[in-house]
Amino acid sequence: MVDWFARPSSVWWGFAVVHLYFLGWMASFFLNGDTFSDTEQYRQWATDGYNPQDLDGKISPWVYPVLAQLPIFLANIAGPSLYLLVWFLIITALNAVGILYLTRGPRRVSGIAPAWWWLFFTIFMGYLSFARVEGITAPIVLIALLYAAERPVVAGVLLSIATWIKVWPAAVLAPIVIASRKRIQVVLAGAGVTAVVALGTWLSGGLPHIMDFLLNQGERGMQLEATFSTPWVWLSVFNIAGSKMADNTAINSTEVYGPGASTAAFLMQPLLILAAVVAAVLLVRALNRGAEREELFLEGSLMMVTAFIVFNKVGSPQFIIWLAPVIIAGLTHDWDRWKVPAALLMGIAMTTFVIYPLFYTPLIHAHPVMAAILTTRNVLLVVLLWWSVKRTAELGRKNSAPVPAGA
Repeated sequence: MVDWFARPSSVWWGFAVVHLYFLGWMASFFLNGDTFSDTEQYRQWATDGYNPQDLDGKISPWVYPVLAQLPIFLANIAGPSLYLLVWFLIITALNAVGILYLTRGPRRVSGIAPAWWWLFFTIFMGYLSFARVEGITAPIVLIALLYAAERPVVAGVLLSIATWIKVWPAAVLAPIVIASRKRIQVVLAGAGVTAVVALGTWLSGGLPHIMDFLLNQGERGMQLEATFSTPWVWLSVFNIAGSKMADNTAINSTEVYGPGASTAAFLMQPLLILAAVVAAVLLVRALNRGAEREELFLEGSLMMVTAFIVFNKVGSPQFIIWLAPVIIAGLTHDWDRWKVPAALLMGIAMTTFVIYPLFYTPLIHAHPVMAAILTTRNVLLVVLLWWSVKRTAELGRKNSAPVPAGA
């Protein structure tokens, strides 16, 4: 029986079972012409168009980088009533490509166990993976990471495309730029992708909105699930100093309110930038001390992506999907070294599943048990960040000899 699970064919059977399960679950929506979660918002954009002036104060599709509009509008190809089905099939196809890259060629052996890990992770996060833009970007980032050691320029192109769909892949691109011998080519590849995106946006008449995804985040408060929102969650549970959780209808999120919450929201962006700078310094230090490059960009990616989550004032549950491609690539590279963060992320996925979609309503009504589960999830995220920082710093201590110039 164990031998069966070690075969690439077994992974495809697992892939079929997991995805057919979610297809069946989604069928309860799309057979009635309905959507699920954020796909309702995506369908509205696909039918109303991309021009914010035409949306009468509704949420604009430009809250995402411009390339997100490609899958959002493509999913409407069979009409609004089948929107969710087509969206699901797009993500399923991308996941299949990811599995293919994990189970063929040089990864035919080392990629089997990580592929199974991904399938178990999908069981918990699939409700989010199949209903958010993260489901589009995650397999693209995974393929880029699998390419990164041997073909960093290809990885740079894929990550740049993914970043123009949702910003978070930039947290993976930065460590690859630092660790790669071909960093200039990687940067040029990213610049080329950006130039093509800008040209296409200009030709479509949307250039004035191309940076709206950055500007639209500025007035956000501290979202309920964000790591740094935890104190105000508990203040709301005990109804201290008028603290509460309430909807921000302008951006369709639930935020925390109470003493100091607005100040914390203001400080989160500079804290996130500072965390990214510190992470970059650790990576450069490790590289200059002779760290092995592939392990460096993998652990650096985990550190940077986790920092993007921990120091983020948003903290939506789908953000946990960001971590999966890095963990899968790490497990493929060195299972023993990466089994600890893999276990941590599985625990994070399980607690996130309890939070959403199972018991999100009790959470926003300040139920103490759900507040405790959210706190547990956030503590696990901090532990994961600590692990990645510690291991990256250790890479920088392995060899005190500097890397030769031009290496």
